[in-house]
Amino acid sequence: MITSTGLNAATTADVAALEKSVKDKTKLGKDDFMTLLLVELQHQDPTEPMDSEKILSQTSQLASLESAENTNKTLQDLADSMGSTQQFSTIGAIGKTADLGSDAIVHDEGGSSSFEIYFPESIQQGSVEILDSNNNLVKSMDIGTNPSGVYQFTWDGLDSAGNGANSGIYHVKAKYTDQDGTARETRLGAYPIESVRFDGGQTLLKLGSNYVPLENVKEVY
Repeated sequence: MITSTGLNAATTADVAALEKSVKDKTKLGKDDFMTLLLVELQHQDPTEPMDSEKILSQTSQLASLESAENTNKTLQDLADSMGSTQQFSTIGAIGKTADLGSDAIVHDEGGSSSFEIYFPESIQQGSVEILDSNNNLVKSMDIGTNPSGVYQFTWDGLDSAGNGANSGIYHVKAKYTDQDGTARETRLGAYPIESVRFDGGQTLLKLGSNYVPLENVKEVY
């Protein structure tokens, strides 16, 4: 018995190629129509030959079918080429900032929540703010002095008074001053694009410590 255990990429590719090469016998192609036409001509009654108009009609259908198949193949090749071009054009976004369009986290009462924030400039001092849906401050966490980069934080789920926050959606922002003393702000959801990965036809962007599907990105700048 053959199992999937131990299958490598080459074996999988061979199987896929074999399956693709198997012809679908439920559909007639131009070669099938040509064969049928030749069989009809070979077995026609000499005393009552096939109507020339019928032959012309079938020949016309054959030409139309071949033209349609060629057009479909050309369109498919064009679509594949465009898809590949669009994929690799994403590489040009490396180094830019991808915005996921949201600064929210979902918090479960009694638990903690971890998240990452990108700081474009070095941090002299500042704090991360957890805000409720009404933009009220729930908890403030000190950042400390750090160079620019992506940093992970963990909110213990408690408010400023030490009480557990209710389950719900909370927003995460940060206010800080850089090494020059300039006031800065940033938020969860915007990260530099570190690399691009292509996996199973899907384009993934490395944002912080995670790979995010390209379709989840709302803006690149």
